[in-house]
Amino acid sequence: MVDDDRTVGEVLLKYLQRSELDGRHVETAADLLTELDTMQPDLLVLDVMLPDGDGMSLCAQIRAVQPGLPVILLTARSEEIDRIAGLTAGADDYVVKPFSPRELVLRIQSVLRRSARPAQASGRVLTDGDLTVDLSSRRATRDGADLRLTTREFDLLAYLLDHPGEALSRDQLLQDVWEWNFGDKSTVTVHVRRLREKVEPDPAEPSRLVTVWGVGYRWEPTS
Repeated sequence: MVDDDRTVGEVLLKYLQRSELDGRHVETAADLLTELDTMQPDLLVLDVMLPDGDGMSLCAQIRAVQPGLPVILLTARSEEIDRIAGLTAGADDYVVKPFSPRELVLRIQSVLRRSARPAQASGRVLTDGDLTVDLSSRRATRDGADLRLTTREFDLLAYLLDHPGEALSRDQLLQDVWEWNFGDKSTVTVHVRRLREKVEPDPAEPSRLVTVWGVGYRWEPTS
């Protein structure tokens, strides 16, 4: 966790310990970047407002070198445009301060579950045209080249490939991919836009991940 409020860090670490999770707290972006390799974290919680930078830029910087590392942003900004900016930077989740430590731990557990290698996925490989998604290794390729996907982008692509031709609402995607019974639907919209940039021949005119007006989205399998 990167947050310059020491009290917030101490409280969250106590809640993580109660849930049998190990955590570490640093107060600046520089501290994180210095220790990131030796820490080898499974997930990062980044405050947007840091004394030596901002969490959104830090998230984008980390995404460039570790695209699969899950990131949750913390911020006092609750406007939709700020949430969208955070998700566009590559965050897997976005929690507004003041927050319930218990809720944040639940969000952390949800993201960790999705990023882990589930035993039931062992050996499963989903394919569609030039796309291949290996659920066991959590590796996605297009024309043989690795796709740099965040945890949520990978989960969303895998879910879509596993449900070809189905009209899927944003509520359904929130529940099945994010494991949220409620939440900001713009989260799905932003991730769909980011995923289109990586899998569509022309993201401005999507032919694979298409919009179903009044419903949500549908994956059109390659014939």
